[in-house]
Amino acid sequence: MVMLCWRRSGKRNCSHRGGDPNGRFKGLMWYKDLGVHANGEFSMAVIQANNLMEDQSQLESGPLSSMKLGPQGTFVGVYDGHGGPETSRFINNSIFSNLKKHQELSADAIRKSFLKTEEEFLSLVKRQWQEKPQIATVGSCCLAGVICSGLLYTANVGDSRAVLGRVDKSAKSVAAIQLSTEHNASIESVRDELRSLHPEDSQIVVLKHNVWRVKGIIQVSRSIGDAYLKKSEFNQAPLLARFRLPEPFSEPILSAEPSISVHKLSSKDQFVIFASDGLWDHLSNQEAVDIVHSHPRNGIARELIKAALHIAAKKREMRYSDLKKIDRGVRRHFHDDITVVVVFIDPYSMNRSSSRRSILSIRGGTPSSPKM
Repeated sequence: MVMLCWRRSGKRNCSHRGGDPNGRFKGLMWYKDLGVHANGEFSMAVIQANNLMEDQSQLESGPLSSMKLGPQGTFVGVYDGHGGPETSRFINNSIFSNLKKHQELSADAIRKSFLKTEEEFLSLVKRQWQEKPQIATVGSCCLAGVICSGLLYTANVGDSRAVLGRVDKSAKSVAAIQLSTEHNASIESVRDELRSLHPEDSQIVVLKHNVWRVKGIIQVSRSIGDAYLKKSEFNQAPLLARFRLPEPFSEPILSAEPSISVHKLSSKDQFVIFASDGLWDHLSNQEAVDIVHSHPRNGIARELIKAALHIAAKKREMRYSDLKKIDRGVRRHFHDDITVVVVFIDPYSMNRSSSRRSILSIRGGTPSSPKM
């Protein structure tokens, strides 16, 4: 679904659109090649690999708080679901509205919007527990970026990633600066953190088939959802036995606490790439930033996905043209769902709350994504 809102003669107008020029579908891909947000331009694209699309994303431009004359800016969200699409869809419908309930934009307001969304989803799990216990095993990574008044806030749980592209003085090259902190057991510091939080649990991280996993089950150490690893009441029947831990736990194993950074933008900061780990499985930060720097803005999100898929095909010793013919479900054996949002930053807007007063709300998806 794509929803666009704009102002004419002081009135707000909205229209719901699917496969139109404001967001198009081509096979398993949804894309918006170029659009305008409060602080510049943007490009979005999503490619599906799973049977059900588990990635969700959104870009919101306009008021960022409940105050009538509150700050204007841009919100970007990338939500990489696992175990099913329910949590990522829930976040897509909730987190920005939770953020806007705060009177002022701040790192703490963003943090509280994450935790409120977590609280609301766990309440949903509790209501559906007896009829649909599987929902306790569904979770999502959550990456959010907010551009407002010359500041860039980045908040994250899980292993999606935000990377800033900053040009040098000559503007001939661009440096890749990772803004987000990732929470994946493959990272030694994450394993160390888990062990320090659970000193009496020798199995808090387990190397299984050459992959580090929390409790031998899941790679990410922070998420929204995954109720069965946060509350013991959801780690028992009627949950399927294969999801149940052998012993009850009193403290949550996973956390929904986001890592947040605040970056003061400068004229050298050109763009930010927000993407699910499906992109970073195949491209390094610098490779992705170089692609954005060396290609036209129009369609650059699709260009990044295409580059990742070329590498995915090469890893399997196949042609890119053959990979494109593989349908969803089977496609997951070759690459993950991939969501990319590239946000370009207009240097003239950095010290103002907004350079444009139009309101924009756009969500990425695919034709096969079921409606909530």
